[in-house]
Amino acid sequence: MDGARTDPRGDEPEQTALFDWADALPAAPSRGGFRGSEAARRMLDVREVYAEPAALASPRGRQIMANLPGVRVTEVPSHWRIPSLHGNDGNVTRWARIKTETLVLGTKRTLETRPNGRSADWIAPGPSNGCAMACAYCYVPRRKGYANPITLFTNIEAIVAHVRRHVRAQGPKPEPNQCDAEAWVYDIGENGDCSVDALVCDNTADLVAAFRALPTAKASFATKFVNPDLLDLDPRGRTRIRFSLMPPDDSRLLDIRTSPVADRIAAAADFLDAGYEVHFNLSPVVLRPDWQRDWAGLLAHLDDVLPSRVKRQAAAEVIMLTHNQALHEVNLGWHPKAEDVLWQPRLQEPKRSQNGAVNVRYAVEIKQRALAELRALLAAHTPWLRVRYAF
Repeated sequence: MDGARTDPRGDEPEQTALFDWADALPAAPSRGGFRGSEAARRMLDVREVYAEPAALASPRGRQIMANLPGVRVTEVPSHWRIPSLHGNDGNVTRWARIKTETLVLGTKRTLETRPNGRSADWIAPGPSNGCAMACAYCYVPRRKGYANPITLFTNIEAIVAHVRRHVRAQGPKPEPNQCDAEAWVYDIGENGDCSVDALVCDNTADLVAAFRALPTAKASFATKFVNPDLLDLDPRGRTRIRFSLMPPDDSRLLDIRTSPVADRIAAAADFLDAGYEVHFNLSPVVLRPDWQRDWAGLLAHLDDVLPSRVKRQAAAEVIMLTHNQALHEVNLGWHPKAEDVLWQPRLQEPKRSQNGAVNVRYAVEIKQRALAELRALLAAHTPWLRVRYAF
């Protein structure tokens, strides 16, 4: 870019916080104790719990409920089948409010580790499903209907034991690949955000501790939320945190209730110094007028503010937007402005995902051209940022 580089936020309004909520983070968060802070309660202030009986009876369930005195509990036979929550179309207008005030507790019945090969070697059974944040493009609610609060799985001991067995069964990694040069990489947060989960319980801490003792493997999770409590988990290089980034204007429109992009970038050095491997997800790339200019500004900001120790170990994933008609229709009920940029039929074509869902993505030629343009921007502004994969 020509001229001086500046903070990409400039004098723009702060990160969107629906219903005029303040930013979830204080200006200078201290280490430890964030979970109990007023700032954390603005992100997640649970007023109602739906829970499977087995989840309530488990040690983790009892621990969670001990921190929620007086909260109303409704027992349900399955965390997937809650008609008043997932099946109630009247909930659409309360999309983000439900994420703030409602928590679901369940048990993960199927413990399965699936091969991946893109971001990670393996997808581990996740400790949660859903999120207190409200990103308009999120794929998780496509299966849930009209509400998508956090579902926490309380049988964390079984999840950790399964992962340990799987890692040990693999033995040492035989050769480098795009996931990692030496370690098997396990994504532990496929359907949730582990940083937000840590506002409620120790599931994230338990998984980080487990991988700390597994020398042939690394945990990995993407996040849009800076939780300073994670700085105290002592991962010793065995957990990769991937801060998701997009131009701030896009984020203010689409990343509802997340940490501002500049705060995610600013946190990178602290997390590296705390023992994490720090990567970035450039995701999703949304095509709209002047998208190249704004991505150039974001990359220039990265180059300006990140210290050399972060740059030396950094890598990135580039993920183009994938959308879904059912989610498009839900979004029209609570955040129609987002659909002005997410739903672009003239640019998109049907796509069947790996799990069999029918979604829409940018047409192949449009996508390939955009990826080439973004790679050129990366080469110009962040030549140090290795792209592990682009999809």
